[in-house]
Amino acid sequence: MNVRTISLGCLLASIVFIARGSVAAEPSSRPNILFIFADDQTYESIHALGNDEIETPNLDKLVRTGTTLTHAYNQGGFHGAVCVASRTMLVSGRYLWHAQQLEATIKQPEETDRLWPRLMKKQGYDTYFTGKWHIKADANQVFDVAQHIRGGMPKQTPEGYNRPIEGQPDKWSPSDPKFGGFWEGGKHWSEVVKDDAIGYLETAAKSNNPFFMYIAFNAPHDPRQSPQEYVDRYPLSKVKVPSNFLPLYPYMDAIGNGKSLRDEALAPFPRTEYAVKVNRQEYYAIITHMDHQIGLILEALKKTGQEGNTYIFFTADHGLSCGHHGLLGKQNMFDHSMRVPLIVVGKGVEAGARIDTPVYLQDIMPTALELAGSSIPEHVKFRSLLPVLSGQRHEQYDAIYGAYREDMQRMITDDGYKLILYPKVPKVLLFDLENDPSEQQDIADVSEQQARIKSMFEKLRSLQVETGDALDLAAAFPMLASQ
Repeated sequence: MNVRTISLGCLLASIVFIARGSVAAEPSSRPNILFIFADDQTYESIHALGNDEIETPNLDKLVRTGTTLTHAYNQGGFHGAVCVASRTMLVSGRYLWHAQQLEATIKQPEETDRLWPRLMKKQGYDTYFTGKWHIKADANQVFDVAQHIRGGMPKQTPEGYNRPIEGQPDKWSPSDPKFGGFWEGGKHWSEVVKDDAIGYLETAAKSNNPFFMYIAFNAPHDPRQSPQEYVDRYPLSKVKVPSNFLPLYPYMDAIGNGKSLRDEALAPFPRTEYAVKVNRQEYYAIITHMDHQIGLILEALKKTGQEGNTYIFFTADHGLSCGHHGLLGKQNMFDHSMRVPLIVVGKGVEAGARIDTPVYLQDIMPTALELAGSSIPEHVKFRSLLPVLSGQRHEQYDAIYGAYREDMQRMITDDGYKLILYPKVPKVLLFDLENDPSEQQDIADVSEQQARIKSMFEKLRSLQVETGDALDLAAAFPMLASQ
């Protein structure tokens, strides 16, 4: 972890102090918030963060000019559309299972008023939205301006599944507009989001109020489509198969990752190196295409004279397997699916720094509220990143919790180790993340690790209470429960 100086901590503290005092001050004294949100983008998909296969020059620039939180997690999902859980947690500030309960009441005025955009509005911000929403609240009711409100994903076609099969013609193409998806409407959806964002920046430059912009790409979610020139940048001969590639994940059915799961049906079973390479080729291409749009948005921010007073946050709702562990989707507890990139750029934030403190991506919400001068409401359970960015706090959470569906998977990451539980098998997995970051060597049966496993199990049960998790892990794993 990078060591911070006292001056940085003082500077960030002064920013927060100024913001909190700005309710009665000139609106321009409060910083703008530009939140850029990707969909299905794993933490390991940025060139500047160690992936030499991919081209992401604009995200690389954010890495150089800001601070990257290298261990940012999503808490998981309560059904196959993990993005719904992630986004509901983000805008509400609630932990996973409380966010699930909120779905039934989120449209009620008293709940809508407690969502992130409305809280920013109360601080005097003009609020803008474009792109993927996928939350049961009405974006038109939550933001001042909302355009091109998209659902969970661009429409997939039958030809986009169970492909490609080596030696057979591929009936689907990522660059052919006839397959719709991201091409529906005549312009690639990532380009539509970019155009909306640039228009918002030009409008905001004429306002006396600070802005909050929630710019949500559907990319790089499947169908992973982009212009052919981007696909051509990734010839299959240069695309690598992940080191933890498997033809089949042995527990896939018991953990809800079988052939009936839509994400997993994208590629043939068993997985082949060829199919994984093609999927990763298309994944990289749509990320690079999105990166270009992000670059144009950042250019507009600068041209409109608002760069100096804007905090930029970039992250994704969750990661993606895309060939790791024999899996294609995000409905699992491995880091490739639970971890996301998280970059913060702005006044007082150290350039080029990386912090390995485990955080949740949803911590962005209270961070933005604090920068806007708001106190953190009691219902918001996630925590501001400002003390972490300033070096004043080196531990954001006691441990990181993860789950998928009510009875399928549970996870805890603590002190460099990850414990994964599959109640329906039942199966216990333990990984030493420092020495085995690709999570290939299960050490749960090592005698020296038994005390650690039981300790992590009890801590996980405590986190269940905190997050509203009703699963009885002691019944599934009686050998781990304290007597």
